[in-house]
Amino acid sequence: MENKTIRRNLYRVLRKTGVQKEDINLEAYYKEDLNFDAIDWKIFTFYLENIFKVTFKDEDLNQLRSVNDTLSLVTQYYFAN
Repeated sequence: MENKTIRRNLYRVLRKTGVQKEDINLEAYYKEDLNFDAIDWKIFTFYLENIFKVTFKDEDLNQLRSVNDTLSLVTQYYFAN
């Protein structure tokens, strides 16, 4: 999958999670900038795994702090498999 497609799909995941368009950028931190709580994380991981058709390890998901971290993780999973 191309990096551009991964970014577009990640944008879709964030929008489905309820993040406003203007708040989405690679430097945005989930807790500080996007105000994610435990429920947001569950919704986010549900859509992330369903849209990308990948099951992520919990320890990998727990390391995510920003949108850019997620982009790196998804890219890593795609090129590792």
